[in-house]
Amino acid sequence: MAVNDDGVMATGGDNGSMWFWDWRSGHNFQQSQTIVQPGSLDSEAGIYALTYDMTGSRLISCEADKTIKMWKEDETATPETHPLHFKPPKDIRHF
Repeated sequence: MAVNDDGVMATGGDNGSMWFWDWRSGHNFQQSQTIVQPGSLDSEAGIYALTYDMTGSRLISCEADKTIKMWKEDETATPETHPLHFKPPKDIRHF
């Protein structure tokens, strides 16, 4: 799990899924799936650790297939090409 200064929290799962959350509202606004390194088993798709670099713009993942991957936001993306269905809950529960 990692959080950047913009309030984007990234979490990883043992099945290779990455979920991106709005830290303030707790809303999951995007999901992604990592690709296993060729020659690895499908069971090696897990994500062990996530962190952002010093700028907060790149996400670094440490994965079960013995790879370290760098993820960067697509700067050419627009709401038309990559729509996000951002509908945060009206009742935010604070624990």
